[in-house]
This record gives sequence, structure tokens and C-alpha cells, in this order.
Amino acid sequence: MVKRSMQSDYTAKQGFSLNMYTEDELRAIHFATLEVLEKTGVRVFLEEARNIFKDAGAKVIESEKIVKIPGWMVEEAIQSAPSTVLLAGRNPKNDVLLGGSRVNFTCFGAGVKIIDPDKGNLRETTKDDLEKTALMVDYLDDVEVYSQAVVPRDVNAFSSDLHAAEAFLNNTSKHCHHIDLTTAAHAKKYFAMGAAIAGGEEELRERPILSVLICPTSPLQLSVECCEIIIECARAGVPVNVLSMALAGASSPVTIAGTLVSHNAEVLSGIVLAQLANKGAPCIYGSSTTTFDMQFATAPVGSPELGMINAGVARLAQFYLLPSYTAGG
Repeated sequence: MVKRSMQSDYTAKQGFSLNMYTEDELRAIHFATLEVLEKTGVRVFLEEARNIFKDAGAKVIESEKIVKIPGWMVEEAIQSAPSTVLLAGRNPKNDVLLGGSRVNFTCFGAGVKIIDPDKGNLRETTKDDLEKTALMVDYLDDVEVYSQAVVPRDVNAFSSDLHAAEAFLNNTSKHCHHIDLTTAAHAKKYFAMGAAIAGGEEELRERPILSVLICPTSPLQLSVECCEIIIECARAGVPVNVLSMALAGASSPVTIAGTLVSHNAEVLSGIVLAQLANKGAPCIYGSSTTTFDMQFATAPVGSPELGMINAGVARLAQFYLLPSYTAGG
């Protein structure tokens, strides 16, 4: 039997990973993204946001609402965004620290229909369903963060996002991730709910028990509501997940590398805005980007391409030393 001695400088790997790109390829995607942001730009619909970009040194074409973001501004924002983000639980034992190669799990959202567990029929989701999803996630050890799982369709549509916040904040001791906020005014009310639980605004800033997901509009657009919510999150110190939902072959290039460039530009534009609004604001690099099914005109979240795209997204986030949030099939 051969004696196997210890090895010096031996790197061990824990867990499964898919390395989509080399460091050189990631740099190529990064440089292509900088070119898109500086030469093509992003359409920014909120005047306040355009002024924030302009005051910081970006070129603004006001007639078209186009903001052209220079590369140095993007790289400064990447540097100032924290490499780790605390997603605090209402109960500290449920705290989650995002960053590096840490892997955590959350639930999917936000469904609008459900198969009734008692009757077996397909129906619209209710506030009671939402409360029960929060209770279920609170019980499940392996689901560490609660993301709004369903939409309460039995309440006033205008205030549905606030009803959702009330439902899940009262039914889980884990961190709460709102993925369906609609306005800046509602974001402030959501933060006020969190501050009431945490003990005040500064306590919420120190231990953010809630966070927000907001989506740019593909291709390369930041809506009024998107900008407002990013700015409010940054100023309040609430983690904001800037998440692109580009569709390869529809709203972004059909190739994975091309889609990642477009996706990257959208996410980074939101992160730049957050950093300009409040340097050091906690940001998450998000993705629910997938392919476009041209036969059925759908966005399949269980497709192999989604897994491949989001493996690339996770590597890009690690390349930037930013925490990520990605969809899984």
C-alpha cells in the first residue's frame, strides 16, 4: 500500500460550482459593459436620478432621458458598494451574511395563483396564503430568507404591497425581502414598519431586518419607480437588490455572453445610482434573467439556460466582490 503524505499548498473544493468563465473572459464582459454604459447609455425616466448622475459627472441627453455613465464612475461605485451585506433576522439567530462564495436559500415569488391545499382547485392567492407562506418559511431551517412568495389578490390593488409587508413581517422571524414594492411612498411606509420592529430608524440601519428587490426594465432602462425606490433604499440604509429580468433572444442578445453584458449594464446602472445617492449603501447584484421560449412566448425559469446564465451572473458578482441573488430552476 502506497503511503500518501500530506501535500503543501493544496487547495480543496467544498460544494458544487459551475465556472462559466475565466478571469480574462469576465474582464472582457466587464469592458464590454463599460462601453455600453458610456457609449449607448441607459434611459433614466426620473428627473431627480438624471440630476444625480449629471452632478456626479455623467453625460445626460435630456431630450431622450439618456444617461451615459463613464467607466470610472461605474468602477468607483463597485468599489464603494459593500462586499458583504447583512440580512438581519427579527431573531438574531436567523441573521444571514451575504458575500463571497456563501450560498443561502430563499423562497421563490411572487405567485398570483395557487392550488388550494384543501380543495385542489387553482385559484388566486390571498393575504391569508401569504401569511401561511411566511409561517412555513419560518419553520424550514434550510430556507434562510423570506422573499414575498405570493401576491395578496383579495386586497385593494393600490396598497397590495403594504398588505403583503404586514402579512409577512408579522409571521416570520427571518429576514424579509419585499419583491413587489410599487412606489417610493410605499417604500418609506415599509421602512417605517421595519423601524417599528427594530426599535427605530438607526436600529434598522444597523440591523436591516428587511430589504427590497427592484428591477430595471430591459433593455437598458430605469423606470421612475425603479429609480425612486433605489434612491430611498440607499438613503435609508436598506439593502436593495437590483435584479435584471432580461430575456435572451427577446430583450437581450440570444447568446449568453451577450445577455450578460446587457444584464450587467442594467444592474450596474442601478448600483451606481444607489452609490451616488449614498456612498456605501448596501446593494445586492441580482438576476432572474433567462432565455425566451420563442415557440410558446414564455420565460421558462426552469430552463437549463437560466442555470447557465445565473452561474455566469454569480461569477460576475464574485468578480466585482459584490453579494449576489440569483434565480434557480
